[in-house]
Amino acid sequence: MAAKKRDRGDAHDEHDEHGEHDAHDAHDAHDAYDEHEPLADDGAVTDAESADDLIEAEDADVEISESGAGLSDGLTLDADIDHILSEAGQREIEEYRDRAARAEAELANFRTRVERDRAANREGVIADVIRSLLPAIDDLDRAAAHGDLEGSPLELVAQKLRQAFERYGLKAVGVVGEPFDPAFHEAIVQLPSAEATSQTVADVIEGGYVLGDRLVRPAKVAVSVPQV
Repeated sequence: MAAKKRDRGDAHDEHDEHGEHDAHDAHDAHDAYDEHEPLADDGAVTDAESADDLIEAEDADVEISESGAGLSDGLTLDADIDHILSEAGQREIEEYRDRAARAEAELANFRTRVERDRAANREGVIADVIRSLLPAIDDLDRAAAHGDLEGSPLELVAQKLRQAFERYGLKAVGVVGEPFDPAFHEAIVQLPSAEATSQTVADVIEGGYVLGDRLVRPAKVAVSVPQV
């Protein structure tokens, strides 16, 4: 019986020793944990091995945050640049379209001027040729007025010449009785008349001709004017 009590006492003492030893080990482990596992600003345990590691980790977080903000700002700047370039490109396209439209209009006007000048030059050449032949036409007209061409070969020649001139658009001006027009008539003499109410062609001395809008030769006429 006494032996059992001694065994129980020894076991109790051993248990107390083990308890004290475990408590001491736990305290040492806590001290070691506190020494090697520093806390973050919010008190949470971190994986850093020292306070310097914790500071470096926090600095790295700040750098990542700043780099993220810089990336966002860079994307915004790129978007703004793309928008500006897009507007500039649109303005440039509109400018080129306007230039093309003006160039097309100028080309159309140039073609119109060329065609007009070409027609004018053509009429000018024809007018010069006809003008050089008018003295011969005048002689034939005077011969026809006196009846000298009737039944003669020259009558056929005179007809062919007039037909050829008419094909080119040549028209005679200066007809007795028409109003006097200084643009087409050249007054050689004025004849006062009590019956005249305005200036009119009383007689055609030499016929005039026009080719289109071009005056080849004004008609030389005698003008009947009201008597004062």
